[in-house]
Amino acid sequence: MDDAVGAAAFEAKLDRLAEVAVRVGLGLREGQELVLTAPLEAVPLVRRITEHAYRAGASLVTPIYSDELATLARFRLAPDAAFDHAPSWLYEGMARAFREGAARLAVGGENPALLAGQDSDRVSRADRARSRAYRPALELITNFATNWTILSYATVSWAAMVFPGVPEQEAVARLWEAIFAATRVDQPDPVAAWAAHNAVLHAATARLNAKRYSALHFRGPGTDLTVGLADGHLWLGGAEPSRSGIVCNPNLPSEEVFTTPHAQRVDGHVRSTKPLSYQGTLIRDIAVRFEAGRIVEATASSGQGVLAKVLDTDEGARRLGEVALVPHASPISASGLLFYNTLYDENAASHVAIGQAYRTCLEGGTEASAEELARRGANSSLIHIDWMIGSGEVDVDGVLADGGREAVMRKGAWLA
Repeated sequence: MDDAVGAAAFEAKLDRLAEVAVRVGLGLREGQELVLTAPLEAVPLVRRITEHAYRAGASLVTPIYSDELATLARFRLAPDAAFDHAPSWLYEGMARAFREGAARLAVGGENPALLAGQDSDRVSRADRARSRAYRPALELITNFATNWTILSYATVSWAAMVFPGVPEQEAVARLWEAIFAATRVDQPDPVAAWAAHNAVLHAATARLNAKRYSALHFRGPGTDLTVGLADGHLWLGGAEPSRSGIVCNPNLPSEEVFTTPHAQRVDGHVRSTKPLSYQGTLIRDIAVRFEAGRIVEATASSGQGVLAKVLDTDEGARRLGEVALVPHASPISASGLLFYNTLYDENAASHVAIGQAYRTCLEGGTEASAEELARRGANSSLIHIDWMIGSGEVDVDGVLADGGREAVMRKGAWLA
């Protein structure tokens, strides 16, 4: 009986997660198509999302699945030249769907260390080929051309990373409880809980937008970094309208407020506070030095080969496209868990992203030309990769146009 009650409670929460994905994450509109990507293990959640999408009036839901064993088979058996290719036909189709108004939903949860034992050159080449092929779709996403969101599924391999040494079934159950808490589906009315949380994030962005800081200064162990902010930058966070007018929450969970740095005005050194899980490789203890916006030195205690190749993707890969502030007391940080998953770990700590900037974080950015965006400091790249630099030991100051400074965060906590 207890097992039956527990199973029923889990199914109810999984269904609420699917409902939150459609109603809060996407704000799916009647008549919209939905393009959905997910690992094979996530089929139970994908089916529930599909049901809620059709209840919301979706005209068509198209799921696309990935398979870890198929990915490993490629690295084991494919000819070397194959790693310079990607399914451009697939990504061109996705870009077309987004241009025509389809919503985008990504379900994560893949093994964070899937490719840890594979040749770093092949990993890098495969990722570069994918980044080039995906660029048209990525630009539409970063430009908020349509409504989109990302959430995660508790896979066995991911749970084993988060809870090492814990029996498989228990590890998965514990990871699910963490996901349900972080996405607020463990609350009596998750949709209302998200509305209240979005109001808090919007208040934070309003305070920062009123300040018009010219830069942020991060200071902590291994970190002394000044991040200049793009001319006419805007802080965003929580639910925002896409260019189609549909309000969506791009990340589930979401604890950050973020904006666009100036690609030429970042100086100093910074050390990551959490590992970065990137394309199946764990990159630990990232330490980089910036000069005039560009990373000129970069090391990592593991995954350095992959990091080096990522930074060589293109010129923009060595410059910042995002800076985000997250209080150390966020629920995800307070859980004490290291998720080895950027969607979760970035919402536990302030972070930066190398690569493509978000047009929406600039006044008039969605209509501006590429030349105008570059002039104002927005970075351009094939990639957009977040990594964490905040903690309970990191202070943040806002630098005013006249050079004056104001405390924004102390030991990872908001001061206002």
